[in-house]
Amino acid sequence: MAVPQKDAKPGKPGGKEPQPLIIAKSPAEEQRLKLERLMRNPDKPAPIPERPKEWNPRAPPEFVRDVMGSSAGAGSGEFHVYRHLRRREYQRQDFLDRLSEKQNMDEEYLKKIEENQKAAEARTAKRRKKREKLKLKKQMAKKAKVESKKESDKEESSTSDNDSEEQEAEDDAEVPSFVMGKR
Repeated sequence: MAVPQKDAKPGKPGGKEPQPLIIAKSPAEEQRLKLERLMRNPDKPAPIPERPKEWNPRAPPEFVRDVMGSSAGAGSGEFHVYRHLRRREYQRQDFLDRLSEKQNMDEEYLKKIEENQKAAEARTAKRRKKREKLKLKKQMAKKAKVESKKESDKEESSTSDNDSEEQEAEDDAEVPSFVMGKR
């Protein structure tokens, strides 16, 4: 059976120990305190804030009821309304200009990437062709070497056949192994 604690809040089993209030004196100390608090319970997911959404201006009204200018009989109170409308419109136009500039830069970037890829493909193709040419040249040299070796072997064998026949004829013409006559 659990014994209720004095400091525990009603309705919550087992209260937490009260943490002493520590005031950070520097940003580094504040960061250290935050990390310590996160590391007390590593199973608990850390809060990761989402990226703020990009600011969008309010859309212009479809129908403007109060058409006014900076003068033309406007009272002193109406000028401030005009000024706010003008500021909002300038913000909207600046936003659209930045948006179009960003789109242009993105298009230029994509074009540049495509050009770089084409140039890389061209270089690769050129180098591939050069490698193939070199490979073919080596194969042709190898074939020529093998053929020349075969021809030289044929010539040697034909000349060796002729040489062996000539030597046999010379051997026959020389002194026989047995001599008749003097004894």
